[in-house]
Amino acid sequence: MQLSSEKSLHFSKRIREGGAKSPSLNFQPIIFRNNQLKILDQTKLPGRIRYLNIKNYREVAKAIKTLQVRGAPLIGVTAAFGLALEAQNYPKSSRELLKHLNHVAKVLKQARPTAVNLSWAIERCIKKIESVPLTAIRKKVREEAEKIYTEETAHSFALGEIGVKLVKKNARILTICNAGKLAAPGLGTALAIIYIAFARKKNPLVYVCETRPLLQGARLTAFELTQAGISTILITDNMVGTVASQVDLFLVGADRIAANGDTANKIGTFTLSIIAQYFKVPFYVVAPISTFDLTKPNGKSIPIEIRNSKEVVTIQNHRIAPKDVMVYNPAFDITPGALITGFITDRGIIYPPFHKSIKRVLGQ
Repeated sequence: MQLSSEKSLHFSKRIREGGAKSPSLNFQPIIFRNNQLKILDQTKLPGRIRYLNIKNYREVAKAIKTLQVRGAPLIGVTAAFGLALEAQNYPKSSRELLKHLNHVAKVLKQARPTAVNLSWAIERCIKKIESVPLTAIRKKVREEAEKIYTEETAHSFALGEIGVKLVKKNARILTICNAGKLAAPGLGTALAIIYIAFARKKNPLVYVCETRPLLQGARLTAFELTQAGISTILITDNMVGTVASQVDLFLVGADRIAANGDTANKIGTFTLSIIAQYFKVPFYVVAPISTFDLTKPNGKSIPIEIRNSKEVVTIQNHRIAPKDVMVYNPAFDITPGALITGFITDRGIIYPPFHKSIKRVLGQ
């Protein structure tokens, strides 16, 4: 099943209007209203619900870099709203505004280099305003940011509706990190499938990897799923081999997918793919088309973000390792396309050979 971008939007709109029911959203990770941007501080979850009032692009960049807002599709949308916020608040002339927004775009892109949705959303907004009269810049950048948000929300529901066909009754699903409502507008990516499967009374049981070093699985995914009433079992990352024989399906998100299917996702995903292959369990990557990057021929060309050692040697500010120990802390790893069963996208499921099928679905 393959859907064009236009059909995907119509398809997912029908889902939301009654074609398929899904769990209600109890919170919004970002809110842009009346030219004001609020971000749910994910570093405080699950213990505290706190929204940040974002005043300028520097605060947007900081929120992205410090993981107060995270998830590839969501940080793309957030950056687009950051451009819109900066455009509305910048006091100088329209000619200077365009130059300023190009500077803002460069700063925001540097916040997290691996997730391609970030640069994709920013470049889309900049391209839109470069061809309009200077007096229309503020309006157009806001409209484009809102359009990106609407489209990514629609794509989330399409991902869930397309992927749910792979989920059998009482399926046992394993996931890592957070690919839900806190990672993408709508229902998320990988978790969108689980939410709709639950709504269809398929009764999924979800194994959630805690996801060291920052515990996005334990703090965020377990929080989302238990809030929705979905059966959830939290495991440490090194328990996957022990439970994999009981698993029917691996579902993970993605931060960037190369032209040959090599995929960057949260560190530990590569390990899951190896275990899934050993046990012959289907391993699917779930992502909107905006996460594919055909400018990268393979995983070796994808930049990998290296984060601060403090994330590894401390847990919630409590040090757990010697002060003089060396630390290696890549935020992502690369799962080879050869270990991936397929990509569940808003245009349908992409199967191997990926070097041909990805280009065909993306229309290139």
